[in-house]
Amino acid sequence: MVYFQSWHEFQDAAEALHKNSPQNTRYVVKWRACEGKLVLKVTDDVKCLKFKTYSSIYLNRFEALNLSLMEKMQNRRAVEPQSANVDTPRDSPIPGAVSSVAVTQAAPAAGVKKKKATKKKKGN
Repeated sequence: MVYFQSWHEFQDAAEALHKNSPQNTRYVVKWRACEGKLVLKVTDDVKCLKFKTYSSIYLNRFEALNLSLMEKMQNRRAVEPQSANVDTPRDSPIPGAVSSVAVTQAAPAAGVKKKKATKKKKGN
């Protein structure tokens, strides 16, 4: 159980470990706010990979690795955004024509009136 010094080595080793034994691989994230320390651990009970950092620079990389491992653990692939150039059926047969349907904006909802505070009676 040795800490990796390089992020790229850790990421490659973690993904390879998950690829070799996807049923047994676990992924653990530990965050210690008081120390500002992030520890990532990937293990399959035979091999244990760890990465420790105090730098916030690794947060984007951590998020990308987290997304990648979660997709693999769920047996999913990354969803690619559809481009606007894809042929889709149009509402209008004329290209570039604007629809004549008017969009109406809902009126703001009426607020609830607050009850007026009653004046306290002076006791004699």
